[in-house]
Amino acid sequence: MLLRKLPIGIQDFPRLRQDGYLYVDKTTFVHKLATEGSVYFLSRPRRFGKSLLLSTLGAYFEGRKELFTGLAIEQLEQDWIEYPVLRLDLNAEKYDSPEALQAILNRHLEGWEHRYPGGPTDRSAAERFLGVIERAHERSGKRVVVLVDEYDKPLLSVLSNPELLPEYKDSLKAFYGVLKSSDAHLKFVLLTGVTKFGQVSVFSDLNQLTDLSTEAAFAAVCGITEDELVDAFRPELEKLADVQKLSFDGTLDEVRRMYNGYRFHPSGPSVFNPFSTLNLLRTGEFRDFWFQTGTPSFLVELLKQADTDLRDLDGIEVASPEFSDYRLDADRPLPVIYQSGYLTIQGYDPSLGLYQLGYPNAEVRNSFLNFLLPSYSGAEKGRGGFHIAKFSQELRAGDVDAFLKRLRCFFEKIPYDLNDQTERHYQVVFYLVFTLLGQFLQAELKSANGRADAVVRTDTHVFVFEFKLNGTAEQALAQIDARGYAVAWQADGHTVVKVGVEFDRQTRNLGRWLVCPA
Repeated sequence: MLLRKLPIGIQDFPRLRQDGYLYVDKTTFVHKLATEGSVYFLSRPRRFGKSLLLSTLGAYFEGRKELFTGLAIEQLEQDWIEYPVLRLDLNAEKYDSPEALQAILNRHLEGWEHRYPGGPTDRSAAERFLGVIERAHERSGKRVVVLVDEYDKPLLSVLSNPELLPEYKDSLKAFYGVLKSSDAHLKFVLLTGVTKFGQVSVFSDLNQLTDLSTEAAFAAVCGITEDELVDAFRPELEKLADVQKLSFDGTLDEVRRMYNGYRFHPSGPSVFNPFSTLNLLRTGEFRDFWFQTGTPSFLVELLKQADTDLRDLDGIEVASPEFSDYRLDADRPLPVIYQSGYLTIQGYDPSLGLYQLGYPNAEVRNSFLNFLLPSYSGAEKGRGGFHIAKFSQELRAGDVDAFLKRLRCFFEKIPYDLNDQTERHYQVVFYLVFTLLGQFLQAELKSANGRADAVVRTDTHVFVFEFKLNGTAEQALAQIDARGYAVAWQADGHTVVKVGVEFDRQTRNLGRWLVCPA
């Protein structure tokens, strides 16, 4: 089968169309945006298609009708008017000095001033920006379109720099403030980014701005819905099914499990991560494509500063006012973790105004928890995945002693300043280990229906674990028997093994354990 061209990393709409790449048609959204409003903001995670959306809007407002042949907008748009378009891309730059931001703004301004010359260039960046907008409107006779890609990238880059952050905030506040003072000259404005920075006051100044980030009508403006996936990529999915030796439906189930699940409105459609999904179709392998393109180090610091219990993240509830408040706040990390793509909307209770958040899919859950593991266990960074694989290998071999000795080593490596000497810290490490085991084995954690602390199933065995933080290994085994934790597994043909473990408070580690057949 002749392979079709997948648009991996292609963010330029004209190139995508001219060079014959596959395109998931989002032009209905483009027409809706262009005709129903004028000043917008859109928050979406990185590598989710924001840049391509802006490029598509740019081509539309430039009147390049030939690029839209065969797409939905061809039937919706009759006029195809050309407007002056100013595109500001702040995404792929390095922000490491006071001069860096000014240099980047200056480079864009010089390009615009070359197209619309006549104004003095010795003024501030904001004044020059205003001059460009006014001259573009005057000389073209058409109001101006401004498209800003990753408006917040400079701020995110200097979050931990107390010297640069205030300077960048002041510069961008003045620069973006032009978009309000020049309203009479503007046809359309869209700013995209990961999060809002309330501290910059951009969004209080731009009080005419419409935030699309959680609107149901635009929940699928970025990402790939299941209908879009099947309609646009059926040949690639069929080839993937052949490579994976699965049925078409079985393959689709696995793609859903790994890369679907992002929801940007409670009643909106669930969408697939476009970057991971396209890379899957290209390679034929299920890997952590999206996660590997960026490390959430600053989010981990926010979680630790807020003393967030990791066990609560999957299914955590957030009040509506907090959820819609985009401010980066060390005491309230959940909104920015959601906006960054590590959590998504799982439900909403309108009577209480509560959003329920959780991991969107297996790629995010496993990669994020694996990234967190060294911060909570003392494991060497980059070695968490190795240890989890070894845990899995030991249980597959039925070697419970080796598994528990490795778990004991985990606790021995926890630095004193990480260990708060409460049960919760140990329980979080248990949670991380057993949740991550689910990548390789069938692992279940304690649930409300009275199961053991953890149950792990291999091809041949079922291991039923009970940990006693205030008791003995004998008491742990007795509880497994008394409450019938192992009974449910004895009829499925597996060898059932009971494991009772006690925790030694003096050593702050696993103490004795007992292993016996059910």
